[in-house]
Amino acid sequence: MSGPRFPEAWSIESLDKSHPRRKFQSGNNDVDEWLKKSALQSQKKHLTTTKVLLGAEREIVGYYTLAFSQVDFSDLPSDLVKKLPRRQLPVGVLAWLGVDRSYQGRGVGRRLLATSLVDCHEASQTFAFIAVILDCVDEQAKRFYQQFDFQELPGYPMRLYLPFKSLEAVAKGD
Repeated sequence: MSGPRFPEAWSIESLDKSHPRRKFQSGNNDVDEWLKKSALQSQKKHLTTTKVLLGAEREIVGYYTLAFSQVDFSDLPSDLVKKLPRRQLPVGVLAWLGVDRSYQGRGVGRRLLATSLVDCHEASQTFAFIAVILDCVDEQAKRFYQQFDFQELPGYPMRLYLPFKSLEAVAKGD
């Protein structure tokens, strides 16, 4: 299984200190500040993993950050948890996703999201979870993710989830 294609000279790498984080500008201060100030430290503490999409000049075109967590079964929709134990349930977390302003509007975000979900699916073969969740930074982000079958968690309008069955379909290219 492989993710979507990017231009030939581009690459996806795990974030390290050599990547030019300070130059990244998505247009959302929270998204930018996470990459510039927190992503590497969080990764070093084994709390998250961040991957950067590098362009032909080794500039950061975009990035995403993944983690694992648990949510209480009562916070999830009944159709998702109807045959699951009544306890904390494992989930993958798409913690951050950003595309540099100079690359927005070209489908990079869509391909980067698909790549992150392929990573989630591959991780699920080792660490099982029932859904991928994310917290939207704003309404524009919420509309973006809802295009890809992410649904609102009841009672949490800015928290979305993608059930595992949908994740499988994305990872298989369906």
